[in-house]
Amino acid sequence: MRYLITGGAGFIGSHAVDRLLAEGHQVTVYDNLVTGQRRWLAPHEGDPAFRFVEGDILDRARLQETMVGHDIVLHLAANTDIPSGFTQTRLDLDNCIIGTWNVLDAMREVGVRDLLFASSATVYGYPAVMPTPETYGPLLPESHYGAGKLACEALISGFAHLHPIKAWIYRFGNVMGGRMGHGVVYDFIHKLRRNPNELEILGDGKQTKTFFLVEDCLEGILWAYGHDRERSVDIYNLGSSVTLTVTEIARIVCEEMNLDGVAFRYTGGERGWPGDVPKVDFDISKMAALGWRVTRTSAEAVRACARRLLDGD
Repeated sequence: MRYLITGGAGFIGSHAVDRLLAEGHQVTVYDNLVTGQRRWLAPHEGDPAFRFVEGDILDRARLQETMVGHDIVLHLAANTDIPSGFTQTRLDLDNCIIGTWNVLDAMREVGVRDLLFASSATVYGYPAVMPTPETYGPLLPESHYGAGKLACEALISGFAHLHPIKAWIYRFGNVMGGRMGHGVVYDFIHKLRRNPNELEILGDGKQTKTFFLVEDCLEGILWAYGHDRERSVDIYNLGSSVTLTVTEIARIVCEEMNLDGVAFRYTGGERGWPGDVPKVDFDISKMAALGWRVTRTSAEAVRACARRLLDGD
């Protein structure tokens, strides 16, 4: 298969490049390098199956030109800084909604049929039903990021029903692993390196969410793509069925850094920042019925992620 990966120099994207090339596919990465790192793709330079194009999904002409000749788009490019979207309100309009419309319309123009889209648990907002199934509604996201991802899902559904495009939409929990440039484990490590005696924890530390490793995330994406092709568009929760609190994450990070007696200082409140959803608990039975499941619990994923980041991955 010939894959085009938008955001392919980022955290999840660069791991996808590693896997797809190892499986013998051809891969083109399309990335503006705002948050992505070219060095993560360096092992593949010179591989005839790999191509890198520096470009923005807002540059419609360049995007469409690059897309020609591919079989499938793995669309990962987006704003990934949720708190920044609170103050910079165009971030998610441009980098989620308009960028995704450009991807879809370019697919329509050049005849690419298959789309794998990275959505998010944030589309659910703070749901009344937990574990939350893909059929839950109405969806009332509580951040610009969540609203942007939900708008993207609607655009994808419209295109998939009107044009010869088939789409797989994945609502991620918190994806963990090496090469992360943000997130709770990344933040805790950097805070503890600055002050190993005290750790600031945003909110009350009782926020409870699902965490899973990037390799399990990619396996889920490709598993659903290979095992469920009945509908023109479908949605899948991807994450662990076991949740973890932020305070438990703090303890794991301290253990991995061999730090004893660290004082935890909470900023207070149910939410860590405006738009933070204090509880995420997925129903992943749909993916389980297809035969997919994570290889590690949330706690094991957090510990593995901390070790990788501390080792410089």
